[in-house]
Amino acid sequence: MIKDSIENQEIYKCLSAKIEKAFDYIKNTDLSQTDLGKYEIDSDEIFAIVMEYETKDKSESKIEGHHKYIDLQYMISGTEYVGLKTLTNEVPVEVNTDNDCDFYEIDSDFVRFDAGMFMIFFPHDLHMPGICLNQVSKVKKVVIKIKV
Repeated sequence: MIKDSIENQEIYKCLSAKIEKAFDYIKNTDLSQTDLGKYEIDSDEIFAIVMEYETKDKSESKIEGHHKYIDLQYMISGTEYVGLKTLTNEVPVEVNTDNDCDFYEIDSDFVRFDAGMFMIFFPHDLHMPGICLNQVSKVKKVVIKIKV
């Protein structure tokens, strides 16, 4: 898992050509004005999902993991907490192969995710986004799915 300010994106472009393309999309798109929805960047290899939602209590969520895609999440506006845990020998309670998403019922540590920050979740990084701070709030973010 990587968490950093979008101003530092150049440091991480060397990870892969696909990650570089994802950062270029963020840099060259006015995401504050982008409509909600799915946007193709490079076929099913790289695509963006712009979303807006209200944060919720951690009791209403499960931590998730993916096998086929890396998540690059960029917070456009708002603030949330994100639960984090490294996948070791945990067993999912729900598997959704079509959506490349497994869900787990395990404890996690939480980090604050503010506007202007990004996080990268690799297949061994379990994450629980969308958790409220002290009260429910509205966030807008883009999740860029990068095929492994």
